[in-house]
Parts: sequence; structure tokens; C-alpha cells
Amino acid sequence: MTYYHAKTTALPFDAAVAKTREALKAEGFGIITEVDIAATFKAKLDVDFRPYIILGACNPKAAHEALGYEDKVGLMLPCNVIVQALASGGCEIAAIDPVASMTAIDNPDLKAKAEEIGASLKRAVAAV
Repeated sequence: MTYYHAKTTALPFDAAVAKTREALKAEGFGIITEVDIAATFKAKLDVDFRPYIILGACNPKAAHEALGYEDKVGLMLPCNVIVQALASGGCEIAAIDPVASMTAIDNPDLKAKAEEIGASLKRAVAAV
């Protein structure tokens, strides 16, 4: 089992990030965290790194339901989505498969919710 859904696109980085945000919003996700890896590595390590952003996506309704099933599932939230520039040109968009991370928790209700959210994330990635 893979732990993510991914695709590549010919879009330049900024356009890929914008389209990823739109696709996530269309699936009911908001972005609650954002980490610009290239900027962080430059500021903290003085290391140049390719354009790479981590978007912490959250579907509030689904998160509320999941927390009702397991109070510590917040340790595994939000659902991370990355956009990274490729050396060959274009970008890769990848989203966590929440089913993979939720296998650590033995709760069938939570697994069903993870499958639902995973399908939404897969659709969002495919839409970019």
C-alpha cells in the first residue's frame, strides 16, 4: 500500500500551488498550515532547495467526525499535500493517503472516514 496519491503537471510552481489550493477547496478542504520548505531551509540552514511547499489541508466536518471516533487522531491531522518543482520541469503534487496513516488505529469508523477523505484528496490531486 502506498502512503500517498500523486501526479505530475507541466504547470510552473506558482500556478501548480494555486491550482492545488483551488482543487482542495472544491473538495471541501481549507488550508490551515503552510510550510515553504525552500524558504525555511534557506533561512535556517543557508541551503538552497527546490521550490517545495507543504499545505496542511483540513476538512472541518470530517475532522470533527474523526475526533469524535478517536480523541487523539488530531496527532495525524491535518492531511498534508505537497507541491514540489521537478528538475525536469513542471511539478509534482502529492497528498497523504489517510487510510495508510490510520491503519495504526484499530477503529472501523475511523477507517471508513479515512477512506472517504482519501477519495476526496485523490480527486483534488487528479484535478490539478
